[in-house]
Amino acid sequence: MDLLLTNGTVVTMNREREVLADADVLIQDGRIARVGRNIRTRGAGLRVLDVAGKVVLPGLIHGHLHACQTLFRNRADGLELLDWLRERIWPFEAAHDADSMRASADLTFAELIRSGATAALDMGTVRHYDAVFESARDCGFRLTGGKAMMDAPDVPTSLHESTESSLAESLALLERWHGTQGGRLRYAFAPRFVLSCTDKLMREVGRLAREKGVRIHTHASENRTECDVVRERTGKGNVAYFHEVGFTGPHVTLAHCVWLAEEEQRLLRDTRTVVCHCPGSNLKLASGIAPVPELLDAGVSVCLGADGAPCNNNLDMFMEMRLAALLHKPRVGPRGMPPERVLEMATLGGARALGLEAELGSLEEGKRADITVVDLSGLHSTPSDPRDVFSPLVYAARSTDVVHVLIDGRLVLKDRTLITLDGASVASTARQQASRIAGRIRLAPGTSRVGAARTPSGPAASGESVGNHHR
Repeated sequence: MDLLLTNGTVVTMNREREVLADADVLIQDGRIARVGRNIRTRGAGLRVLDVAGKVVLPGLIHGHLHACQTLFRNRADGLELLDWLRERIWPFEAAHDADSMRASADLTFAELIRSGATAALDMGTVRHYDAVFESARDCGFRLTGGKAMMDAPDVPTSLHESTESSLAESLALLERWHGTQGGRLRYAFAPRFVLSCTDKLMREVGRLAREKGVRIHTHASENRTECDVVRERTGKGNVAYFHEVGFTGPHVTLAHCVWLAEEEQRLLRDTRTVVCHCPGSNLKLASGIAPVPELLDAGVSVCLGADGAPCNNNLDMFMEMRLAALLHKPRVGPRGMPPERVLEMATLGGARALGLEAELGSLEEGKRADITVVDLSGLHSTPSDPRDVFSPLVYAARSTDVVHVLIDGRLVLKDRTLITLDGASVASTARQQASRIAGRIRLAPGTSRVGAARTPSGPAASGESVGNHHR
């Protein structure tokens, strides 16, 4: 059914960054047909949604996510990255079954839609990724994702897979899901991390991604210890090694990139590789602060992502935008990350992270109608300068300000109510499945020792001893 959004303040994010007051957006066949003022159209079945006093913007896009981890929210606090993985996340992930994975995905997409996100680039654990695609299919979310690939010999047995089986399952998922639902679901190869994958696997993924025309999504240079061990094993930094095995280019999205040498920054720029900035996760895990202003100034494409709920505790892109806007100012100055630049990271930058910049990220004729409508009349954003909508969106807005969300022109949130998911049922099922998982595993005791991540600290899942240098 065609839809006309009328009387809103439209933040187009087009080349001119036009903001149109009292404007309309006409949606036909899931795409944006016209953007402008006083659009008049007739036709059977045309619906009109009055958004007077509200802001209409492109749907927000997460460039790095772990939907499989959302059930583990609030269960992995106070740990540095490598302890966090070994003592909490890997045991939890290994305990997933298809039902718990579906519950985790449903909870993820409900939260994302409710907070104005319309698309994401996701990395699963090694099994049950069909359940994530099934959830996105059923609720109408736009997902590019793939199973984690982990074939290194010292990966935990509970998550280890052979090179051949990892590649075979990834290719089978690609065949089942890539391009389905009118292109709303897409596959991305997701080798988890240099130290969790063999060189053979990495090189084959680099070749297959180009052959199949799909994305690569992985982690890079998140943690200092990680970078040290990558250099010990490969003789190179993360990005230099990725370049050697075919993991650079506009079809590659690297999450984090906190610890980059200058030559690695140049390599990212020259190859047009996309970087995903995850400020909340990097702060919570004490990983560091990525050199985002420098990357942007150099011409590197940077998007935003929440990472996973256990290393962030929420999946709210408005919070990530605020953090990204504020975090770098003490170092680069108060104008180093203007709100227009940050909103671009959350929209057009996210579209580039998915390889869909021709389809998403701005409100322009012909693009897919992935749209978020926000109410900025709340006390926490009042008053605001009517000439500047970017500042309140980035600094003051909250996920609770999201009123409507459309994906492919379909309302998935209307008047702050989920349409394609039952929020109460999703939350209830998530609590039940989280309790089931917690009852199936034995967690290693938490530790706050400085440098503890460099040495093993005890059993993880089912008494298994786990190596300590993996993402």
